[in-house]
Amino acid sequence: MAVRILVVDDEPNIRKSIKGLLEDKGYELETVATGEDALFCIEKNNFDIVLLDIVLPGIDGIQVLEKIKQNKPYLPVVMISGQATIDNAVKATKLGAYDFLEKPIIGEKLLLLITHLLEHEGLKRQVAKRYTMVGSSNAIKKLYEELKRAAQSNSRVLIHGESGTGKELVARAIHDYSPRKTQPFITVNCAALPKELIESELFGYEKGAFTGAITKKEGKFILANTGTLFLDEVGDMSLETQAKLLRVLEEGEIEPLGGKTPIKVDVRVISATNKNLEYETQKGNFRQDLLFRINVIPIFVPPLRERIEDIGILSKYFIKLFCEENGKRSKDIESSAIKELEKYNWPGNVRELKNLMERLVIMVPRDTITVNDVVSLSRPVGIGSKEMIVGQGFSLAKNEELSLRQRVDNFERTLIQQALIAADWNIKKAAAILKTDRANLYRKIREYGLTDCRGNS
Repeated sequence: MAVRILVVDDEPNIRKSIKGLLEDKGYELETVATGEDALFCIEKNNFDIVLLDIVLPGIDGIQVLEKIKQNKPYLPVVMISGQATIDNAVKATKLGAYDFLEKPIIGEKLLLLITHLLEHEGLKRQVAKRYTMVGSSNAIKKLYEELKRAAQSNSRVLIHGESGTGKELVARAIHDYSPRKTQPFITVNCAALPKELIESELFGYEKGAFTGAITKKEGKFILANTGTLFLDEVGDMSLETQAKLLRVLEEGEIEPLGGKTPIKVDVRVISATNKNLEYETQKGNFRQDLLFRINVIPIFVPPLRERIEDIGILSKYFIKLFCEENGKRSKDIESSAIKELEKYNWPGNVRELKNLMERLVIMVPRDTITVNDVVSLSRPVGIGSKEMIVGQGFSLAKNEELSLRQRVDNFERTLIQQALIAADWNIKKAAAILKTDRANLYRKIREYGLTDCRGNS
């Protein structure tokens, strides 16, 4: 399919020369002379690139750019002008323009720019596919509505839900729909960083602040300035760091480790947790005043078992994604296989389904994934077995040949598998969920021959 480019310029000779140059290279061109015509074309058609002159009759190019980014934020726009100034370039960049070309336009330079832009957009789209929210259930429609409303404000958001439900996707969507969409989106996983490192990651440090600090390092708050900072698993943050985060949220300024002068920051904070933070405040594990600060707009991400009708859509989406990423021919999945997937309780939620689809794409040699493939390749998870998880309990196999010991072993094995999936096979977190030590959990994993969702034993 040819790349479609819209050229917006009031000079007929410019439009004609660009059209001739790019059509010779196989691009599909449309040209207009005014900003009003450009906006009408963009509303009615899909374009891959817009080449937009700044000086236009009627509304100018900067105004057109602003409207494009409001309605189609991901459409790349290259500004062109015979009156290029630093002010125009800065203004256009802040509004989200990809680049800026001066007239007279040099053909080779334009072609090179378009080549680089298409490569860049191809990478962006590939990344975007991994961060796309998919579904059509009432639960997901309600979530879309909530996050779009939240996006228009500058208020702090607390996203809560089980592990694997897609809380980071929701955070990214809020950022992408917000006025800060052209600014940085920075993520910090509070559970993955040791207590000793999280403060230096968040606030940065000065050279010589501690042993090993041989250079200055900017923290995530500085990197996210004017944009969004996403604090994932905020419930795992130490009380000491919570106190410092609270001060930043109250004062709007940070102080790097070893620094003497506070630095003002303009950052929207979005947090996420799979814990009940109100319960954690009662236990003394989380500061109540911090909870009040971060929980201005609460958003709940439903577990996959509450949006069963999305399993088929998600499965096909992930199959297409992993076929493309692994250079495989397109695969389909039988409706009976989807029905089998819909019977499972998905304790690992969308992440667990995604891992399973990746495994099926890689391991099934045929063009169609069958119900037998789903059952055989998902046995460690429990799909198709009589020990499938139901609600918060388990349905034990009604087989008279099973002894009490075998039934207890089956029950324990399923409990451990559920905890491992919920913890994304982080042994330390899974051991905490099961309230056992890691050595015992490792022994049980070997004893039951458990295999994780990503195909590792």
